[in-house]
Amino acid sequence: MRLTLRDHLFELLRLAAPVVVARTGILTMATADIIMLGHYGAEDVAWYGIGMTPYIVLLLIGIGLLTGTLVMTSHARGAGRLADCGPVWRRSLPYALLIGLAGTVISQFSEPFFLAIGQSPAIAAGGGAIAAIAGLALAPTLIHSNSTYFLEGLARPLPGMTVILGGNLLNVILNWLLIFGHWGFPEMGAEGAIAATSIVRCLMAAALAGYIWWLPDRETFGIRKPLDGGWWRGGGEQWRLGYAAGVSQGVESCAFNSLTLMAGLLGPVALASYSISLNLTALIFMLALGFGAATAVRVGAARGAGDHHRMVTAGWTGLGATVAVMATLGVLLWFLRGEIAALYTSDADLRVILPILFSIVALFLIADGGQVVMTFALRGAGDAWVPTAIHLMSFFVVMIPAAWFLAFPMGLGVRGLVISIALGAGAALLALSFRFWLVSRAIKD
Repeated sequence: MRLTLRDHLFELLRLAAPVVVARTGILTMATADIIMLGHYGAEDVAWYGIGMTPYIVLLLIGIGLLTGTLVMTSHARGAGRLADCGPVWRRSLPYALLIGLAGTVISQFSEPFFLAIGQSPAIAAGGGAIAAIAGLALAPTLIHSNSTYFLEGLARPLPGMTVILGGNLLNVILNWLLIFGHWGFPEMGAEGAIAATSIVRCLMAAALAGYIWWLPDRETFGIRKPLDGGWWRGGGEQWRLGYAAGVSQGVESCAFNSLTLMAGLLGPVALASYSISLNLTALIFMLALGFGAATAVRVGAARGAGDHHRMVTAGWTGLGATVAVMATLGVLLWFLRGEIAALYTSDADLRVILPILFSIVALFLIADGGQVVMTFALRGAGDAWVPTAIHLMSFFVVMIPAAWFLAFPMGLGVRGLVISIALGAGAALLALSFRFWLVSRAIKD
């Protein structure tokens, strides 16, 4: 029986609401770090901003590589093969651990990397220390993300939401202790902020993995079912789905974080203001990411059930709902940009530039949110590498050259960097939407 548009919206929102909270909660920890550091010192914000660039790139690559957990779980559930869901999660646990440990090693070389690309010694040293600490929590963060993907594939996102809410509360408390040095703890500034967040991420990984292992219906989902062919050989299709997503998210995160490195060349104030603007953009982006994950689950389940009409409608419904939410948030951000800047920092220089940057951010939220939902819709439909190629073109061919040209030859500085994001996201949305239309027609035929 075909669902009405109202049914599609209800199902999307039912899945998306807790996913949005969980996804947003991941970033609100970083937002709490930046806000508390913004009232501690602008220099610490700059160190935190550039120091998080290697971590974010490595984390998003890892999360992309684990996308197969979400897609394969939703396919198995949609096809009624519930006992095949648990092995998907089990196979991906050692995979997440290996990816995370590799990222930990890479993170320890961040300071010489910053120096090699022209950052000042002070920024390189401060950012390198942040990157080294953040890298220690990569493996548990990926285990947590993988467990979240599994539960979302089962259409059970509430546990992930609960864990992330508790983690955020604990993060604020630890920040208060370690950034400012209350109750006899050392005053660590930016290093205290990332240390607090890293501790919380480890605890969240343990909590969510333990919850899955002891699920009351663990036998139904095969949580402890022996793995046929071992964890690596049995996960061939699962890994292939993740390769494309890992490259795609790596391309996108490298592109966005290369803009952070450009901001570092413009000085500490430009770097701090861009880091805050990027954090606000990413915070709102998490809403779209939640809609995207819910869209992928619905598209994937419909594809697993062989229902083409429901698959297509689920994809376009996800895009429409995201556009409506992003437009509303863009209007609010435009009118409240000064107040939001004051929330982030008390630094006089930052209070001048941030409202200007926030007004630019407000204008491209629809494009940025829409492109991620279309990416997830294509992943759910089984389209792996074309979205990756689209991201490569949109961000490396459009956004990065535009950023350099606008920031330096045109003299727009950090404003040019933010404008370039709008250009890249807009190009990606148009191309990905056209691709979903083509894929929908091909599957129908």
